[in-house]
Amino acid sequence: MIGRVRGWRRGWQERTKLQRIDLYTRVTLCSLPWVFLLSWGLLPLGATLDHGPVAVALGAAFFAVNAVQCVLSNRNVAPAFAHYRGAEPFPPRRLRLPAALLAVLTGLLVALAAVGGIDDPGLSLLVLDLPLAFTVPYVLLVPVRTYLLHCAAFGVVVLGLLAAVGAPGGLLFGVAVSLLVVVLLVLVSTRPSAWSLTVMWQAEEARDMQARLAVAEERLRFGRDMHDVLGRNLAVIALKSELAVELAQRGNAAAVDQMVEVQRIARASQQEVRDVVRGYREADLPTELLGAKGVLEAAGITCTVEGADGPAGIGAPPAVQAALGWVVREAATNVLRHGDPRVCVIRLTTTAGAVVLEVENDGAGPGAGQGDGSGVAGGGFGAGGGGGSGLAGLRERLAALGGSLEAGPAGDGLFRVTATVPLTAPGRPSPGTLSTEER
Repeated sequence: MIGRVRGWRRGWQERTKLQRIDLYTRVTLCSLPWVFLLSWGLLPLGATLDHGPVAVALGAAFFAVNAVQCVLSNRNVAPAFAHYRGAEPFPPRRLRLPAALLAVLTGLLVALAAVGGIDDPGLSLLVLDLPLAFTVPYVLLVPVRTYLLHCAAFGVVVLGLLAAVGAPGGLLFGVAVSLLVVVLLVLVSTRPSAWSLTVMWQAEEARDMQARLAVAEERLRFGRDMHDVLGRNLAVIALKSELAVELAQRGNAAAVDQMVEVQRIARASQQEVRDVVRGYREADLPTELLGAKGVLEAAGITCTVEGADGPAGIGAPPAVQAALGWVVREAATNVLRHGDPRVCVIRLTTTAGAVVLEVENDGAGPGAGQGDGSGVAGGGFGAGGGGGSGLAGLRERLAALGGSLEAGPAGDGLFRVTATVPLTAPGRPSPGTLSTEER
């Protein structure tokens, strides 16, 4: 239970981090048009004050329309991201007004050049801000090739209009360079960010789906086992009960025998259900190794299992495998609890007639136990005197097989749990001795 809570908490933390990254990316892209508006879009317009009221009016109109374009750009960023991720299509009507404002901005820029309201360097800088607000969401709505073709067509139109009002060749070259810079800047800053966020969200969705499928599969397995155990017996009980009723109505003494048989089958079914539940809770080494690896990796921890297919794994006696399965289960819970682990290694080896299981992870905090049984990092295993599923409970299980358990820091921020069980185990822990988790 604690492991599931810990896994849910880590998943929630990872999702929160992803939401923050998503928010930071969107805020950055929404801020980009405003940064350009207040720098390259505003500074060159100061020169219009020296060129008469017409130039001032055109410059003020350019700034005002550009500010409205930035507002519309910020409103379109979120639906453009959703369109890029495939969550929902972008409504084409939302581009009509921004496209019209881009045409108005282009006309105002050409008018400023025609009346000589701004010098050539200032005009080249002003072009940097001309298409930016429109292209930030637009680059997410169309393929890269389409985006570049449309921007090239727009650049040809701007250069053609400026040439028509008598702009010199040097100015046209500066405008072309400015347009190329802003088009590429939007492309390399927006598309990669959207792609990275899309990949991260897809990974998060896949992890959630994997967890839901695992839960559903386990429910189906347990339901199938219960059906197999109870289905036939309940059908027999129903038939014999009906037979007993008919015999009793006829006054036949055989009704008593039928009810005795029903009682026997009911008790046998009750015992079979207990066996299913006990088997469901019993620790099996291969299953626990696979489950620990899956749970840890779902929590973002890289888990490696070594020696599971060797003599220390499948070759060990069933009693030894069951005891080590409990160690794996409790150690995996401990890894999820303490510090900030990123890597966990589970090793199974055979030495001197005994099976040795080591569970080692990084991220052990300074409060880790000293390996004397007093506890472990962050209290993950619980106090030795807890008697439940902590160190004491595991030591009791292993002691019944002549084994031992050690847990403590291993240096360099590592924490290691080592369980040693002889291959010639004297016996298996009593089934009646259940840990807190089982009870």
